[in-house]
Amino acid sequence: METAVQEKIPVGISECLLGEPVRFDGGHKRNRFLTDVMSQYFEYRPVCPEVLIGLGIPRKPIRLVATDNGTRVRGVENEALDVTEALAAEADKALARMPDICGYIFMQNSPSCGAFRMKRYRENGYPQDNDGVGAYAERLMALHPLLPVEEAGRLTDAGLRDNFITRVFAYQDWKQSVAFEPTPARLVDFYSRYKYQVMAHHVPGYQALGRLVAKAGATNIDTLCQTFLETFMEALSHHATRKGNTNTMMHLRGYLSDLLSGSENEELSEVIESYRQGEVPLVVPLTLLKHYLRKVDNPYLQRQTFWAPHPEKLGLRNANVS
Repeated sequence: METAVQEKIPVGISECLLGEPVRFDGGHKRNRFLTDVMSQYFEYRPVCPEVLIGLGIPRKPIRLVATDNGTRVRGVENEALDVTEALAAEADKALARMPDICGYIFMQNSPSCGAFRMKRYRENGYPQDNDGVGAYAERLMALHPLLPVEEAGRLTDAGLRDNFITRVFAYQDWKQSVAFEPTPARLVDFYSRYKYQVMAHHVPGYQALGRLVAKAGATNIDTLCQTFLETFMEALSHHATRKGNTNTMMHLRGYLSDLLSGSENEELSEVIESYRQGEVPLVVPLTLLKHYLRKVDNPYLQRQTFWAPHPEKLGLRNANVS
């Protein structure tokens, strides 16, 4: 049930996170989790939009400024410098260069690449709010709204890290399994593998996807697949909580209950309850469930991505998160 990685997944990334000295001060922000761990699975496509628009290394700092004409990216020392449109245009160019990417990792607190809660300033130089988004990141996300994105700084949070990597692997799977040649059979097969994973993330999404898949063969497949993908990625964007994971494991346990002895059923119930109560991480009940699954000759269950939505050696399910 280990996720097979036959090739690295193309992922866009802020170049400074790989240790390249492209920051405004000539430094970098190397992220060792990304360079030392995730590089085993991700093929990075590095971009520094500020360098690409000719700001140079080192360079004078820029920041987000809230104006009557929207948020602008201007020089801190030279207010006449406005690179808003230039940075946004680099997003168009970046996606044209790498249309195959399955995710993007941005540098936090960057007026070009910050994706969430960026500080904005008033035109008089005083802080206004934290409602900004970097001009490059904002344009890229608008052009590719289904692309899984995250900031490197937020990946220190175990829940955010698990969710982002889960979505990247799922999006790559979709591209390889369905998108290249959509058919009703491929769509049904794809969802049959992801059914319980989606249930753990978002029950309404699970129900909506079931209704969509039921239309396979009775409606335009391209339109159906687009709607499915939008619903699927939105469902996975919800974090799989203890409640969601517990509910999913109880459903899976239903396939096993008649095949297990009384003591085995009792043990499984106790371990799942310990997880629900927050006493053990998800890997504990999952390990026991997978052990008992060997008693069942059921390819449908064995192919469920819920068991390993990403490589188990990453240990992302070892963290005891809610």
